[in-house]
Amino acid sequence: MPQRNEDFKITREFVHAMPKSDLHCHLDGSLRVETILELAKEEGIDLPAADVPGMREAVHAGKLCDDLVDYLKAFDITCRVLQTQSALERVAFELAEDAARENVKYLEVRYAPILHTLGGLRLDQIVQAVLDGLDRAERTYDLRTGLIICGIRNMTPETSLRIAELAVAFKNRGVVGFDLAGAEYDHPAKAHRDAFQLIRNNNINVTIHAGEAYGPESIHQAIHACGSHRIGHGTRLKESGDLLNFVADHRIPLEICLKSNIQTRAVPSLAAHPFRFYLDLGLRVTLNTDNRLITDTTVTDEYLLAAKQWSLDVDELKWIMVNGFKSGFLPFREKTLLTRRVVTEYDELVQKFRAKQNAASKKAPKAQDQPSA
Repeated sequence: MPQRNEDFKITREFVHAMPKSDLHCHLDGSLRVETILELAKEEGIDLPAADVPGMREAVHAGKLCDDLVDYLKAFDITCRVLQTQSALERVAFELAEDAARENVKYLEVRYAPILHTLGGLRLDQIVQAVLDGLDRAERTYDLRTGLIICGIRNMTPETSLRIAELAVAFKNRGVVGFDLAGAEYDHPAKAHRDAFQLIRNNNINVTIHAGEAYGPESIHQAIHACGSHRIGHGTRLKESGDLLNFVADHRIPLEICLKSNIQTRAVPSLAAHPFRFYLDLGLRVTLNTDNRLITDTTVTDEYLLAAKQWSLDVDELKWIMVNGFKSGFLPFREKTLLTRRVVTEYDELVQKFRAKQNAASKKAPKAQDQPSA
């Protein structure tokens, strides 16, 4: 870890402007509420609410849930309007656009294509529509994207294998990884071993939701039974010191989503979150949104939350930022060039804001200059 540097004030303006990545972002949990309402009107779809406040309430945007299963109920609503190619393309573009507007330079979007077949779309059409939306965003903004295909824990292993075959078909066509999402408790990753065997045999990146709603055994399975290269959440990794050391030694990145972990009760409070513990031990922690709508967050919000809670300084923010770019599922050369570029951008931004802060400090009247009462 870098030495602490406390002579720089972390502000929302600075964090918003700094280059960032988002490696754990679900498409169907990150829609604009206005888009949900418009798509529902176009398709004649009944929703539990007809206005923005009502829809935000219906998908419990930012609200504390009973647990992960309760949290996942919101996806039943959002997926209703994501059953056409045009809707999928639009939502993918808008998600990338929202990320680009807060200076996210690398975005990995994930979703489960099997959840978007209710309108009769083929799986390949579902994937291509999202890729088209992301491609349009890349041509419009200074942003690099990748798509992660998800299997679902509480669906059959045969379904996961089918989705893994889909990921293989779209390798080198925009799909950069394979994931296993959904209800974690009582749905072990090892049951989907065949899907991950196919993925690894085809040299495709793996990330798995683990250690969010179940203990370190889930993380152990993700790594050792399924060959995961990254861990989604990993909140309960702290419960096994031996496994924690293995993750640290092998530089296995953790996709941390602070607000989401509170919302699903993976942790009882932000103060109880192990993020600072992981950071101090040198684990490769990254900050991500999980679901921009359902959790009511942005990458900027996640960084600010961490900075305020644990008094992060400018060098620690840089460390976390670099972790994110290092951990992306990009070819090594491209990843290296992008990381160098964002480090330069970050350093220049620090100089710019430090100069502004120093100038403002010099202009501020000193205590002895204040008029007496």
